[in-house]
Amino acid sequence: MRFTDEIIEEVRSRNDIVDVIGQYVHLQKKGANYFGLCPFHNEKSGSFSVSPGKQMFYCFGCHEGGNVFSFLMKYDNLTFPEAVKQLADRAGVKLPEQDDSPEARAYRDKKQILLDINKEAARYYYYQLRQPNGQKGLEYFKDRKLSEETMNQFGLGYSNVTSDDLVKHLKSKGYQDSQIIEAGLASHDEKFGTHDKFWNRVMFPIFDTNQKVIGFGGRVMGDGKPKYLNSPETPIFDKSRNLFGLNLAKNARAGYMIICEGYMDVIAMHQAGFNMAVASLGTAFTTGQAQLLKRYTDTVILSYDSDGAGTNAAIRGIGILKEAGLKGKVLNLKPYKDPDEFIKAEGREAFEQRIRDAENPFFFEIRVMQNNYNMNDPESKTEFHREIARKLCEFEEAVERENYIEAVASNYNIAVDDLRKLVASIASKGGLVRPAQRPKSGVKNKMDGADAEKKPQRLLITWIADEPQVFSKVSKWITPDDFTDDLYKNVAKEMFTGLSSGSFTPAAVVDHFVDEDQRRQVAELFNTNLINIETAEERQKAFHDIIYDVKSASYKKQMSELKPDDPRYFPMIIDGKKKLEELSRTVISPDD
Repeated sequence: MRFTDEIIEEVRSRNDIVDVIGQYVHLQKKGANYFGLCPFHNEKSGSFSVSPGKQMFYCFGCHEGGNVFSFLMKYDNLTFPEAVKQLADRAGVKLPEQDDSPEARAYRDKKQILLDINKEAARYYYYQLRQPNGQKGLEYFKDRKLSEETMNQFGLGYSNVTSDDLVKHLKSKGYQDSQIIEAGLASHDEKFGTHDKFWNRVMFPIFDTNQKVIGFGGRVMGDGKPKYLNSPETPIFDKSRNLFGLNLAKNARAGYMIICEGYMDVIAMHQAGFNMAVASLGTAFTTGQAQLLKRYTDTVILSYDSDGAGTNAAIRGIGILKEAGLKGKVLNLKPYKDPDEFIKAEGREAFEQRIRDAENPFFFEIRVMQNNYNMNDPESKTEFHREIARKLCEFEEAVERENYIEAVASNYNIAVDDLRKLVASIASKGGLVRPAQRPKSGVKNKMDGADAEKKPQRLLITWIADEPQVFSKVSKWITPDDFTDDLYKNVAKEMFTGLSSGSFTPAAVVDHFVDEDQRRQVAELFNTNLINIETAEERQKAFHDIIYDVKSASYKKQMSELKPDDPRYFPMIIDGKKKLEELSRTVISPDD
């Protein structure tokens, strides 16, 4: 059964979009809206906007947008009914039975089948590890000093040498080749047919935060390539927005999380009692993973290998954490390569001490940067001090910047007044960070031909959404049929109906569009940048010109669709020109 509009509206109205998105994205209030870093693409300046008035979000960078339901659907890969249920549970709204439409049922069934296949595969790998064929896998884990309890806790397993071992097992359970392939567990080619994705590997099942198996990582036994292999992206597995071990670490309540490079690092740390450890899934640390961590902590300690690649990964991770609004620290593992080696050699207490001594990310970056300079050469040393000053200019808050100036001066034996002057000098040349400005819409980049004709229509929709009180002025001249684009026309119909009855909310309009791309376009319609207006006269002229342009485009379209021999042709020419002339002479102000 489908949810009624009344139920959907009740759920939406009881879930403020700023509060909901604020659980996933660090938001800062700027004017009437809130801004943060977009969770749907990597960026360094916050172009992600959340409007409490419209109850909508929109990214001026990637143009993703929608309402509170759209956000959860995109962020957590949910269906619309799943998003409604999650928000209903959050707000304490009792829902009728779930959507039982064929489409919704088919999508739920598909996801459940993929989860069932992965669960069965995890069981099979787990079983194989404890069979004679899995002996070498078991020996590998025992050589890494893993206990039976730890292996069971993480569901570790083994994929046999036979290249279609799992496929045969899953098919015996009634699953089809296409389903096994879509689950990311098999491939197909003409030579080998449908065959296992993983074979001759120790297996690490990957769980989501609801303890469901969504994918696997596998380490090859021997010298095969690649050494590590991960499940491909599937409808239930997005490696950029999941973390290995988070299903356990989310309940650690240590006040911080530790992110490592590898699965074995996480497992070794959990076994040693550090159950707040997680790892990225065969990819570099991503913004999506940082936002995921933010649900559970505000502090993340980076524990990467102590080699050059690990250092670079830590520097990159520092930036991502900062952009996500998380506090970051860096763990010093030297002289050992990774947490697993350190714990085996030095033990739990020594590792705890390293955690307590985790380095401030700013000083870590400076320490790494120092390696590029010869501190015995005055010129090189001076340039290093300049680089420090440039880094200090990144602090927007004066008090924070001053505190770091004093600390750096003390750590590097620089006269604090000299360093302060150097920072001021660089800042005067444009070195200080400027407050983030509201990003401009991508609409202007797309302006050409037919799109230029539609711009006034976009502006009018945004203006009405921002200031519903102007609707009475607009409706005297414009109807939904005056919008020449079909999508704009449908949006206008929803708006005009809602405004006429006093029940219009931009967020509600989004729900009338099923297609994801259409939802995105509707969100963009409600977030078109209005013209830069400084005076009341300019505001009145802009308002009048937009209405005139919309009406003019409508008239031209109507005439282009009629032939001269159509009996309606000449009456419409006369009537249309008359209305345009009347409109051009009429003073229309949005503020009267």
